[in-house]
Amino acid sequence: MDQNTLRRRGTGLIGVDRDLSFGGYTLYAPLTSPGVVHLVDLDGNEVHRWRLPYRPGRHACILPNGNLAYNGALPGVPAPFDMWHKYRGGVMCEVDPHGTVLREHRDPWAHHDANHLGDGRILYTSVEPVDPGEVCGGVAGTEAGGKVYADVVKEVDAEGNLLWSWHAIEHLRPEDYPLQPHYWREHWPLINSVAELSDGNVVASLRSVSAVIVIERTSGKVVWRLGSDFLAQQHCVSELDNGHLLIFDNGTFRPRESITYSRIVEVDRATSEIAWEYTDSTREAFFTPFMGSAQRLANGNTLVTESAFGRIFEITAAGEVCWEFVVPQFAKYGEPEAAQVFPVESNALFRAYRYAPEELPWLS
Repeated sequence: MDQNTLRRRGTGLIGVDRDLSFGGYTLYAPLTSPGVVHLVDLDGNEVHRWRLPYRPGRHACILPNGNLAYNGALPGVPAPFDMWHKYRGGVMCEVDPHGTVLREHRDPWAHHDANHLGDGRILYTSVEPVDPGEVCGGVAGTEAGGKVYADVVKEVDAEGNLLWSWHAIEHLRPEDYPLQPHYWREHWPLINSVAELSDGNVVASLRSVSAVIVIERTSGKVVWRLGSDFLAQQHCVSELDNGHLLIFDNGTFRPRESITYSRIVEVDRATSEIAWEYTDSTREAFFTPFMGSAQRLANGNTLVTESAFGRIFEITAAGEVCWEFVVPQFAKYGEPEAAQVFPVESNALFRAYRYAPEELPWLS
């Protein structure tokens, strides 16, 4: 009998309602893959794949020109702490449909999100060491060799030239953004998502302090914030056409709750109130303690990635599940350092994205 619980429950296409689904093709990159990105149709059949020279350094997406933007894990990079092996990046690529790498930008300190903006620019997260005495909260004595690594957001152009940067330690008062008490003091505030807003400012998700902030580009000031009274270890913040923010709220260490569950929230920035929300009808049936993503589709549906369990599903505005797929590719990390941190066979992924056929003009 298969001893992998997730695989035993079933993989591939679980179900589809074609009348309600947006349709199109779903892109995903299993984190334990040696560098394979998959594109599947509504029936769960693979219609295209890319083979890249690096294992995923989180995720991939399709650019407006039809090429693949891929964030890989740069080999041979020294790790400031053990968990770095699991969530580091380091090489940001643009790849044609045949798998040819057209250009790369490398930063050995890059991690989590690298947002390819479609015009050659890349907005991504990096780190720098800071004095541990400047950071509040977390589990005492868990610094990385006596250091704390603080986030830096960088923007580079198509040639890799630095256009803009933002240093968390310079713009956040640590006492206002303390690490949650369960977190090790190696990485603060752990930015897992960055995106450019329509007004040119930047929205960022700060996982280990449970906050989402909007950063004013010209000054670096935080001009909007949701905190830990609202969010719990959230990921993947994106701006919708109506100006609202769509957030994957993981739910780990959620205050005043005895049941752990994840939810998707659409937040009106003008009021900081929820305009739309999704939880499973059995709340605890939808939960991932780390990672996760949500993508609003053109017909109003939302594609959701329940990352830790390799589950991707599409819901309508009314919360009806109309497509469900479980990643069938299970593996262990090929790198011994990453396998030491996460030794089990897994089908986890960071994010998945859905695309209409016209966004993939090369697909026959």
